Amino acid sequence: MPSTAPPSDPTAASLNEPPAAIACDIFCAVIDNFGDIGVCWRLARQLASEHGWQVRIFVDDLHAFQKLCPSLALDRARQAVGGIVVEHWHTPTHAGETLEVADVVIEAFACELPPIYVAAMAQRERAPVWINLEYLSAEDWVADFHLRPSPHPRYPLVKTFFFPGLGPGTGGVLKERHLDAARAAFEASPAARKAWWLQTVGRAPPVGATVVSLFAYENPAVDSLLEQWRDSADPVVLLVPEGRICGALARFFGVPEFAAGAHAERGSLSAHGLAFTEQSGYDALLWASDLNFVRGEDSFVRAQWAARPFVWHIYPQADDAHLPKLGAALAHYARTLPADARTSLARFWHAWNGTGEPDWATLLHHYPALQRRAIEWAGELAQVGDLVGNLASFTKSQLK
Repeated sequence: MPSTAPPSDPTAASLNEPPAAIACDIFCAVIDNFGDIGVCWRLARQLASEHGWQVRIFVDDLHAFQKLCPSLALDRARQAVGGIVVEHWHTPTHAGETLEVADVVIEAFACELPPIYVAAMAQRERAPVWINLEYLSAEDWVADFHLRPSPHPRYPLVKTFFFPGLGPGTGGVLKERHLDAARAAFEASPAARKAWWLQTVGRAPPVGATVVSLFAYENPAVDSLLEQWRDSADPVVLLVPEGRICGALARFFGVPEFAAGAHAERGSLSAHGLAFTEQSGYDALLWASDLNFVRGEDSFVRAQWAARPFVWHIYPQADDAHLPKLGAALAHYARTLPADARTSLARFWHAWNGTGEPDWATLLHHYPALQRRAIEWAGELAQVGDLVGNLASFTKSQLK
C-alpha cells in the first residue's frame, strides 16, 4: 500500500532540533602558584557540566595544571579531559593546533590573546562575545566597572570586563550547583567524616580538639601561631596541605622536611602533612576543619562556601596594594559581627598579613559568633549569584 504519511517538513524538523552548544575558549596564563589555573579549571568544568557548553582551555603551564588534574598528560599538545579540550599554550602567539574561534572567548586575568586569534575573531561572520575575566576583589569600585565594554582600537570587536565580587552588582564567585548539598551530606554523616579522617590522616582527632587547616604562602607570623597552639590548654590538630608554608613546619618540629604523610607533635599541637589534592578533595578538608587558613583567590572562595570561620592570606603586592582589598573583604564578611568579635577577627587577619601578632586565644574566644556569621555570610553571598550562572546569562543575552 502507498504510504499515507504526510511529507516531511524540513522547517519543522529544524525547529525540533536542540540548539547547538555554545563553544567557549578560555585562555589562562599561570603567573604564580595555582590560583589562575584553579579558577579557570573550575570555570571550564562548570560551564561544561551545568550549561552544556563545548569548552576548550588554553594553558601555558601543564605542570601546575596537573597538580589540580592528575589525569592530565604533560606531553600532549591537545587532549580531552572530562569532555573539555585542553591545549598546551606554548607561546603568547600560539593559538592552538587548529585556528578555531569560539562563540565566547574568555581572556582570564588580562593574559592577552594571541594576535592571530584576535585577527581571526574580527574576520568571523559573527563576532564572538569577548570577556576579560578579572581577579576577585571586594572593593566598592568593582560594581561600577563590572560589564563595562572596551572597544578594540583596530578591529570591530568589543571586550567586556567581568569582575567577580562579593556584593550586588558584581559577577559573584564560583559555586557549583551541587556544592551545598554535598557539604550538608558530609556534615550529616558520621560515617563519611570517619572515613575521610581514616583515609586522609589515619585516625580521628581527639575529642575536644580544634581542627585547623593551614594553606598559606610563606608567613613569618606562623612561628608565633605554632607556639600558641603548642601551649594551648586544649588540643589543636593541624592539617597542612603540602606547599610553601611547610618549611616553617619542618623548622618548628625540627625535622628535615614536613611533606605529605608527615606527622609531628609538640605539646598540645599535633600536625599532619597532606598530599596536594585535586579540587574536589579540598572542599572536604575545609568541611572537616573547625577553622581554615586559606590563601589567594580559589581557596578563599571555597572557604566562604564551607561556612566555617576562616583566615585569609591575601596574595602580597608591592607597596601594600593588597591591604585595601583585604580591608574591603573584611568589611563585607565581618559586617554583622558583634564589635568585639569583629575587632578580634580584623586584628588576626591583619596580623596574618604582616601587621601585628596573631592572638589565637582571643580569636577562639569569639568562635561561636564567628561560626554563626560564617553560615550567615554563605547565605548572603549566594544572593549575588554564582559567577558561571551570571556569566552564562550575560553571554547568552549578547549572542541573541
